[in-house]
Amino acid sequence: MYLYLITPILGSLKNYVKYKRFNILVFLRTLYIYSILKLAIQTDNTWIILMLERWFFFLFKIIRSIINNDYNNKKQKYIEKYRLIYPIQEEC
Repeated sequence: MYLYLITPILGSLKNYVKYKRFNILVFLRTLYIYSILKLAIQTDNTWIILMLERWFFFLFKIIRSIINNDYNNKKQKYIEKYRLIYPIQEEC
């Protein structure tokens, strides 16, 4: 049971350090996803549930990033922040 609390606690700690706020809904969201996965898969294997929850959020964030066009929207920010140099692309 304690394993189910590690990811939400560490995620909340990271968000607090980064954004200086604690969001109870984000904390509870992870526990909710654990419950849904446990019911859907019908397993008591904690490690499978933890792994699938991480995969779910990886895919969720990848899809959200593609939909929001993050690469183009944040390109200038990263050029300034990290002094990145992108290759020049010629338009056809």
